[in-house]
Amino acid sequence: MWLITPVGFFSVVRKPTDIKNKTLTVRARVRSDLEALKAQYLPELGSIQESKVNDYRYRAVAPQAAVAAAMTRLIKDLDYANFKDEVKKCQGADRAHLYHDVWDVLYGLQRQ
Repeated sequence: MWLITPVGFFSVVRKPTDIKNKTLTVRARVRSDLEALKAQYLPELGSIQESKVNDYRYRAVAPQAAVAAAMTRLIKDLDYANFKDEVKKCQGADRAHLYHDVWDVLYGLQRQ
């Protein structure tokens, strides 16, 4: 699952080791996104691992229930009328421009 939030961009997956541990793997392209997620919403997130060969350079594991609770808190904290403006406020104009590019590509779905 991709999650594009004012805190950061995440890919949340269930790896084979997550199944038995009842955890999820939270991946990110940018370390600071995982750090912000941990600091603001998911203190249960484990240590951040870095890989120079995996698709997502940074990843960490957290209990599935804690990830669900963090996503609930993200929704409960939602108080903005425009997502890209909130990203600009929280993460800066460069990140907001990148997210706009994603928005534009996905807008193509609507035009089909």
